[in-house]
Amino acid sequence: MNYKGKWALVTGASAGIGAAFARALAAKGANVALTARRPDRLADLASEIEREFGVKTLVVPADLADPAGPSRIADALKAKTVEIDILINNAGYGLPGTFVENQWKDHRAFIDCLVASHVELAHRFLPAMQKKRWGRIVNVASVAGLVPGSAGHTLYGAAKAFIVSFSQSLAAENENNGVHVSALCPGFTYSEFHDANGTRALVSQMPKFMFMNAEPVVESGLAAVERAHVVFVPGAWNKLVAGLMKALPRPWGAALVKSQSKNFRRSNPTS
Repeated sequence: MNYKGKWALVTGASAGIGAAFARALAAKGANVALTARRPDRLADLASEIEREFGVKTLVVPADLADPAGPSRIADALKAKTVEIDILINNAGYGLPGTFVENQWKDHRAFIDCLVASHVELAHRFLPAMQKKRWGRIVNVASVAGLVPGSAGHTLYGAAKAFIVSFSQSLAAENENNGVHVSALCPGFTYSEFHDANGTRALVSQMPKFMFMNAEPVVESGLAAVERAHVVFVPGAWNKLVAGLMKALPRPWGAALVKSQSKNFRRSNPTS
């Protein structure tokens, strides 16, 4: 994987898996455009990457829960004559609570960030990749998109299942033109994700073997998209879970998820 001279866009780049993607791509020679809501963190990461890897960076603060976010990113890149070769759709978060306990505006923002922004950014940058007959798109999904839905965080699994199916279709449409598309489906990963949605104390009680660090998730995800592996699950434990859910009859899998969901899904947003 030598990405020297190519430009990568990483969404949700200010921490966790997104920041790990930015560092890994820069280590492989890619110039990196970083976007997230926190410009100070993006600026720090950009400085670190330039200093350590000697590549170019571009900071584009944007909130992808805002429907105008993708167009702001595209406009900023166009103004700098930056053409994206590698797209990492990673922006996301969790919305705890049951469906009716959350306001529709919050659900709408969640869908814009985890679904609509991924699709729009792919739609904006894919044509140039097709024209050059080279491109990489990694849509960060989740094991949650491969298992039956659970109570609480109602739209999370549904959004990730959409991303998995979308990636499969996009990969099929581009299998002969040099553009590789992959849905990366990690499980529990050490990051700020659970701090942001208020479930840190809950998931901290879970066995440590169920968690991965962001760096191996990213490295294996990049290797997967290079070999055109369309739906990739990193980590032995996550592979076991995904394989079990695939093998079990759907009602059995749903019952198993239901029995365990209290350990990782908070059904009340205020508790």
